[in-house]
Amino acid sequence: MKQFTYERAASPEAATAAAKAGGRIIAGGTNLLDLMKLQVETPSQLIDINRLPLDKIEETPEGGLRVGALVRNSDLAADPRVRRHYGVLSRALLAGASAQLRNKATTGGNLLQRTRCYYFYDITKPCNKRAPGSGCAALAGFNRIHAVLGASDQCIATHPSDMAVAMRALDAKVETIDAEGAERVIPITDLHRLPGNTPQVETTLKPGELITAVTLPPPLPGVQIYRKVRDRASYAFALVSVAAVVEAEGGRIRSARLAFGGLAPKPWRVLEAEEKLAGATVNAAAFDASATAVLAGAHGYGSNDFKIPLARRTLRAVLAEATRT
Repeated sequence: MKQFTYERAASPEAATAAAKAGGRIIAGGTNLLDLMKLQVETPSQLIDINRLPLDKIEETPEGGLRVGALVRNSDLAADPRVRRHYGVLSRALLAGASAQLRNKATTGGNLLQRTRCYYFYDITKPCNKRAPGSGCAALAGFNRIHAVLGASDQCIATHPSDMAVAMRALDAKVETIDAEGAERVIPITDLHRLPGNTPQVETTLKPGELITAVTLPPPLPGVQIYRKVRDRASYAFALVSVAAVVEAEGGRIRSARLAFGGLAPKPWRVLEAEEKLAGATVNAAAFDASATAVLAGAHGYGSNDFKIPLARRTLRAVLAEATRT
């Protein structure tokens, strides 16, 4: 690591002011410290926010939950209210990383973790996300884990979070505060950016803006499933994952929410795919129509071509399970 200074923030406002001045916020550090060791990230200052009062899970007046940014992944997954009403979120969290990492990783940090692209982590290789304008080594390299949707010729990396995929299916909202003390609420669909021509800009957060909480809506009707397909059973990122909330009765699907991981630079959701299922008879044709809508425009880069048929098969299996009586 390169030399840096460290301080503990006394308030969210102090943390955002220091971050806007160039410091990096650290909570669990499960991603940032690895990047610092590899000199992918070289901050001159770390601002520790672990003592801020952002570690509570509270019920909202609307009947949902407000999850503080410092709530640890293991605590969120184990909360009885989350397990009872937001099973897709609990399962997604338990599918991520190891128990030790879940004990440290935070809600806010999980949303902001950076890609696990091999070339992003290797500072000897070109990477537009790490060094804008240097090129994307993954395009013609080993791209087995990379995106088939939403990518650009500047970057084909995927977003690695399992939790964010489940929150996308739930239509969570992200609460923030900036260096001027202004607060705002960002729908999770608007938090992460596609790479386009600026892959180094990964979110819509302003410089210094701090996530303070994530709000979940009131519990949704239906069956909740999170299925993660990966190279090994633990401590591996998704090749394809599906977060589904499906309500079906009498052989028909009333409604469906579907979000995908491992396929794109952000949690991926296609409303047209959900609309094709609403009111549809439970059968293979309806499942295939939804999968076709999800994968419209999908494009492989060689090593990851298999993700397209894999995503189709995974969605079929999830929908079959969710509608089984």
